[in-house]
Amino acid sequence: MAPSTESVVHVNFSNPEALPTSSGPTSRRPSSPMIPSGSSETNRRCGARRKLYNTLFPSLNGCPNTLSACSSMTSSPESPLPASPSRRASATLNSLKSSHYRPLLIHSRDADSSFVPPLVYAVFGSSRSMAVGTVAAVSLLIASTIGDVVSPTDDPTLFLHLVFTATFITGIFQTALGLLRLGILVDFLSHSTITGFMGGTATIICLQQLKWRWESAVMGVCFLLFLLFTVQLRKRLPRLFWVSAVAPIVTVLIGCIIAYFLRGHDAIQTVGHLKKGLNPLSIGYLNFNPKYLTAVVKAGIITAILGLAEGIAIGRSFAIMKNEQTDGNKEMIAFGLMNIVGSFTSCYLTTGPFSKSAVNFNAGCRSAMSNVVMAFCMMLTLLFLAPVFSYTPLVALSAIITSAMLGLIKYDEAYHLFKVDKFDFCICMAAFLGVTFVTMDVGLMLSVGLSIVRALLYVARPATVKLGNIPNSTLYRDVEQYPAATSFPGVLVLQLGSPIHFANSTYIRERILRWINEEEDVSSPKGTNVEHVLLDLGGKVALIQEFVYCNPLPCHIDIWNEDHGVTSIDMTGIETLVEVLRNMQAKGIKMGLVNPRTEVLEKLMVAKFIDIIGQEAIFLSIDEAIRASQFSLNVWTQKDGVDKDHVPDTKGLL
Repeated sequence: MAPSTESVVHVNFSNPEALPTSSGPTSRRPSSPMIPSGSSETNRRCGARRKLYNTLFPSLNGCPNTLSACSSMTSSPESPLPASPSRRASATLNSLKSSHYRPLLIHSRDADSSFVPPLVYAVFGSSRSMAVGTVAAVSLLIASTIGDVVSPTDDPTLFLHLVFTATFITGIFQTALGLLRLGILVDFLSHSTITGFMGGTATIICLQQLKWRWESAVMGVCFLLFLLFTVQLRKRLPRLFWVSAVAPIVTVLIGCIIAYFLRGHDAIQTVGHLKKGLNPLSIGYLNFNPKYLTAVVKAGIITAILGLAEGIAIGRSFAIMKNEQTDGNKEMIAFGLMNIVGSFTSCYLTTGPFSKSAVNFNAGCRSAMSNVVMAFCMMLTLLFLAPVFSYTPLVALSAIITSAMLGLIKYDEAYHLFKVDKFDFCICMAAFLGVTFVTMDVGLMLSVGLSIVRALLYVARPATVKLGNIPNSTLYRDVEQYPAATSFPGVLVLQLGSPIHFANSTYIRERILRWINEEEDVSSPKGTNVEHVLLDLGGKVALIQEFVYCNPLPCHIDIWNEDHGVTSIDMTGIETLVEVLRNMQAKGIKMGLVNPRTEVLEKLMVAKFIDIIGQEAIFLSIDEAIRASQFSLNVWTQKDGVDKDHVPDTKGLL
């Protein structure tokens, strides 16, 4: 039987923001029996306060229990190992490029940049595996940009002050991006991009660790085999996780002992002399002289973008591997604040180095607390242990980095992408080849560019399908996917699967008119023509019932999964609907809209489209629209299960 008029849902066209109301019984969300009603206001305030704290200090979510803290304590002492000799290693790298870059790394001290910035990131950052430090690419870029206006050899003091100033501008720019909530840009780093980026970066870093002396090669292979053995031991016997956690430290200590007894021989290269001492304040050294301001701002903005791209990509990569989430806006703010504070304490631009983060991840870090422990370990190293680390063999550090990199090259995942989606595989390979043979930034831009092209194709060519009724039900599904679905004589039901805007309006208009022409070609020999076209602007709703475990008891949760249709429309889209309506009217066809969303309905009312089509052409569901169309065609039958005398009033239905 048809529904009674008492339970018919009406729409308030004068206030479309209001939810549909019904005179029948309304369903209310039951209150939780676990929470007393009198404490609801207190719980609400506590929840709001907790949400505020978690928003301002995301790291509070990273230390929920003792296990995470213990994992951070055991993994963090390993992160300073690549950072301690970074001053000498980076200077060696830069001396191969140009002797002008060496003063930057000698005076600003890479090791110092692993002390103060990690403390700031530990408070404001959202990544649990990120290890903060400097990267060679950004070091070269900031040095070359400022080196064009000030010679680091003729005036090293001014050069250093401009570096600190550029770092300050970098921090301001990164913080502004986060406050403007531009973290949405991180969403363009797809899973395929992350897979290729990690594989390419790991490959480059592994190749950089290769040594050409047989003494270094033998020692490095021995250290690498030992580290890989401990990793496999942790996988086979999880209770011995501490073995792989302390393995890098043992490797460094053994390497120091061997290098100490072999001192005086050039076969094994060591870190060399490390100067003791902490960061002096540099806030008074910031130089905003207009003569150099253009170069400083240029260096700050460019390095800010590169540092964010690399750091956020690395943080999200490790978060995906742990099934965790990172907030792009919070990451931008955290990077900006740590660079601002770093510029005040003799540090230059810091981000998330891949090698240090990989070592941190490989050691089992579970919270951002690892950066705090790493910072204090670095402080102790700079104050007391710098002479000890001077005997650290570079090959030992290379073995530690290589062992962490090997687990990040996902061959099986790339093959899985190839089998599932060839375009995703192309995105992955673009990132891998770009990073491997060009630079990290080029690899990221290539893969992100392909991802954007793919997204634009989906937007510009949305799905438009013909719907039919599943027998013995009120469900309407794609007739191509469900051949058993039946259509109704004289009625064509189409579903639009995306917002209607300028990029896809022409395609949608052509698809609708093509569906009408094809339906008329099929219907004409049968003596029936298309007289009603129903456009489903809503979506399919499915109820997913799940049991989840939450404190203190298991909970039963009903999840309503809605496949959204036309969620928004612009003026070009409205004009497209007007053109389609005129084409239909020229052929004597009536248009009906099914379940338009609030935002869409508001715009259609303001644009007077509702006045053109009529409120009686707006329906709540496809089933109601079919009944109204059949009634207007006067083709009611007893098979429909509805008596003509009890047909509901279709005017004003939504």
